[in-house]
Amino acid sequence: MTDHTEGIRREMVSAINADPNERAALEAKHGKVWDTKEVQEDFEVLGFMAPFIGVTEKATGRKGSMMFQHMPRYYFSFTPET
Repeated sequence: MTDHTEGIRREMVSAINADPNERAALEAKHGKVWDTKEVQEDFEVLGFMAPFIGVTEKATGRKGSMMFQHMPRYYFSFTPET
């Protein structure tokens, strides 16, 4: 099966990880930010396709996605499905 998003996602991963941000900078850009422990507390992880992660929010049952950077590992930009 061909992944037509792979090239775009690889470019996004490179851009995100070329200049990783600390938590405060990510919060200023994207709002709420989670570290790995916080994501595990607030979400059920459905899968990864870097730089995206599919999740279900435990408190509401809403499915959605967010982005992440590798190091330091932070997750941000939670977007619920419509």
